[in-house]
Amino acid sequence: CKEPEKDMQRCPQANGLENLAPLVSSVEETPDPIPTTIKGTIPAWINGSFLRNGPGKFEFGKDRYTHWFDGMAMMHRFHICNGNVTYSSRFLQSDSYVRNSEKNRIVVSEFGTLAMPDPCKNIFARFFSRFQIPKATDNASVNFVKYKGDYYVSTETNYMRRVDPQSLETKEKVDWSQYIAVNSATAHPHYDREGATYNMGNSYGKSGFFYNIIRVPPPEEKAEAQDSADLNGAKVICSIRAAEPRKPSYYHSFVMSENYIVFIEQPLKLDLLKFMLYRIQGKSFHKIMTWEPQNETIFHLVNRHTGKESEVRYRAAPMFTLHQINAFEDNGFLVMDMCCGDDGEVIGDFTLENIRRGLGEEMDKVNFYNSLCRNLPRRYVLPLNVDEQTPLDQNLVTLHNYKATAKKTKPREVYMTHEELHDDELLQYGGLEFPQINYDQYNGRPYRYFYSCGFGHVFSDSLLKMDVHTKELKVWRYPGLYPSEPVFVASPKATEEDDGVVLSVIITPREEKSTFLLVLDAKTFTELGRAEVPVNIPYGTHGVFNEMG
Repeated sequence: CKEPEKDMQRCPQANGLENLAPLVSSVEETPDPIPTTIKGTIPAWINGSFLRNGPGKFEFGKDRYTHWFDGMAMMHRFHICNGNVTYSSRFLQSDSYVRNSEKNRIVVSEFGTLAMPDPCKNIFARFFSRFQIPKATDNASVNFVKYKGDYYVSTETNYMRRVDPQSLETKEKVDWSQYIAVNSATAHPHYDREGATYNMGNSYGKSGFFYNIIRVPPPEEKAEAQDSADLNGAKVICSIRAAEPRKPSYYHSFVMSENYIVFIEQPLKLDLLKFMLYRIQGKSFHKIMTWEPQNETIFHLVNRHTGKESEVRYRAAPMFTLHQINAFEDNGFLVMDMCCGDDGEVIGDFTLENIRRGLGEEMDKVNFYNSLCRNLPRRYVLPLNVDEQTPLDQNLVTLHNYKATAKKTKPREVYMTHEELHDDELLQYGGLEFPQINYDQYNGRPYRYFYSCGFGHVFSDSLLKMDVHTKELKVWRYPGLYPSEPVFVASPKATEEDDGVVLSVIITPREEKSTFLLVLDAKTFTELGRAEVPVNIPYGTHGVFNEMG
C-alpha cells in the first residue's frame, strides 16, 4: 500500500508461493452433465444447483487477453440431489465470444485488452476506427443475478444475458439503457423480502455524471410465465450527482438495510478524459482507474422507500471497498460492515502476466503478492438522526457495543472512523474477501456470522467463518487447495443463523483434473463431504445457490 502501510506491516510477508498459472488457464466446456465421485457425505436435504461464473478462456488464435477480468465468461453448474452431484459447464454465447470465435482473434475490447483494428481494413479505416468509442462488451463473467424470477449473468456494462439455470443455455442479450436511463449496472444487486431487486448504474449527459439507484419490481403474481426478458417497471428511484463529473468514482457494490441504501463514493476514480485519449492511443481501459487518496470517502444515505437522499454528508478517511458484508439499523444508527483496503490501485494489477509468473521468477511473483493491499473487514456506524440540535465534535455513537465513531464537524456534516471487525489472527490468513452471509434470513438485519475467502496468496487459499460478536475465526485451509467464494445454504429445519452448509469449489493447481465441490457444516466449519470433478476448472468470481422446488 502506498499510503497507510500499517496493514502491510501487520500482515506476514509471503515467500515460496506456488505457481497459480493453472487457475487462469483456458479450459474446455462440459455441456452435458457428468457424474462426480463423492467422498464423505453430501446431505440428502440439499436440493438444487450451485451456479458459478468466471473467466474460462484467455486467448483466441494468437491473441491473448491482458487482464484476468477479460477472460470469456464460463458458467458452471453443480446439480445436487439426494446426496449425488453432477457437473456441467458452458461458455456464455455472448456477442463477444461468438465474434471472437468466428474471426479466431480478439475483435471485442474488454476491461484490460483493447481489440486491435482489423488487419484486412485499409490504413485509413484502421486509423478512424481508433476514434470510435468501442461498444461495451456483453461478456458477463462476474455473477448470476435475478430479476423478476429470471436468472441473468452480469458484468458491469449496460448488457446482461438471460440464461437457463438448468441447461446453462444462453438466451437474449438485455440492454439496461432500453428500460431506464443508465449506461451500466453492477453485478451485485440486492433483493428485498417482497421480491424486488435493487441495483446501481451510471448515467452522464450535459447536466453531469450521476450514480443512480434502480428498483426492479417483483414478478407479477398473475403474470403468465413467458420465455423472455422482463425488466418492465424498472425505475431510477434516486440520482446522486458525482462530486467530480470528469472523474466519477468506481464502485462494485452498494449497501442496503431494511430502510436505507448507502452509496459509497470512494477515491478510486475513472478518468473519463483519459478514457477518450487512451482509445485514440490504443491503450486499454484498466489504466483509466486512478487511486486518489487526497480525496475522502463520502457515504450517501438514501431512504429506500422514498428515494430521498439525506442532506447530511457522511465522510471518512480514504478507503477502497469492493464487497459489502451486511448492514442493519440499530436504535437510530445504521451499522455497515464491508471489506476495505487502504489502497485502490490493486484492480489494475491483476494482469494475467502478474498472476502467471513462473516459479523461476519467484521473487517477482512474491513481490506482486506482497505489494497487494490486504482487504480487511470494517464496521462503520452512521447516525441517522443528525439535525441542528446535534452537538458538534463529540462521538454520536452512544451504543456501548460499537467502537466506531461519528462526530458532527459542522452543520450537515459528519466524520466517521471505523471499527476493525477482526482480531490480529486474521492477518496470518492475508485478510479476506468474497464475504457471504445467510442472505435470505439476515440481509439488512442484525446478524452474527459471515463466511469469506482468506488471501494468503494472489488468489484465495482458505475459507473463513467470522463471528462478528466475538471476532473469532473458524478456518478451513490446506496447502495446494484454492477455494472459491463460499455460499451458505440453510437447512430446511434451521432454527439458528448458521444451521446449514457452506459450498465452495476447490481448485488444485498441483494436480490435473482434481477439482472438487466442498460441502462444509456451516456451524462447525468442518468437512461433511466433497464431489470430485474429473475436469479442470479455472478460478471463478461469484456464484449463487438455485433451490429447486
